[in-house]
Amino acid sequence: MGQDEPPDEEGRRLAARLAALRADRGWSLDELARRSGISRSTLSRLERAELSPTAAQLGRLCTAHGRTASRLLAEVEAEPPGLLRAADQPRWHDPATGFARRSVSPPHPGLRAELVEGTLPPGAAVSYAAPPVPGLEHHLWVLDGVLELELDGAVHRLAAGDCLRHRLHGTSGFHCPGPDPVRYLIALVLP
Repeated sequence: MGQDEPPDEEGRRLAARLAALRADRGWSLDELARRSGISRSTLSRLERAELSPTAAQLGRLCTAHGRTASRLLAEVEAEPPGLLRAADQPRWHDPATGFARRSVSPPHPGLRAELVEGTLPPGAAVSYAAPPVPGLEHHLWVLDGVLELELDGAVHRLAAGDCLRHRLHGTSGFHCPGPDPVRYLIALVLP
């Protein structure tokens, strides 16, 4: 599905949740545009489910609302069971970059950690201007390929088997230099 194609049912629930979050805070579209750096017209189209958010847009919206992407996506789904079979784990795809995200262990009430698998095709990059939750703890483990992870301007090159532990406080970026895709697992722990 391309970014300009209408979202599926889960995408429509995400659009409704984004609109509800803005309304709950009493923000106008202009206020959310100021806080997120996303144009008012794009926000309006996202909330009306006329298009799907890119990974960068989703990241900016999560930052504005103080949520991780996993937590936001979990809010549009039914309560996840204790056991999630691989086929039932929520997936999301960024049509702009090819980034694929699988929520291996989605957020759950009463638990602070979650597991997210990410896959980036060769040459793809995703960057975030700020963490969704300052101080969010990451344990990033590269499963296959090579990942260049930028944290506050410092680049860490990770190969299969490497693990980098850090807390997010500033900018971050994920880049797959290739020649193969990179697949990694992140354990996210709320502060």
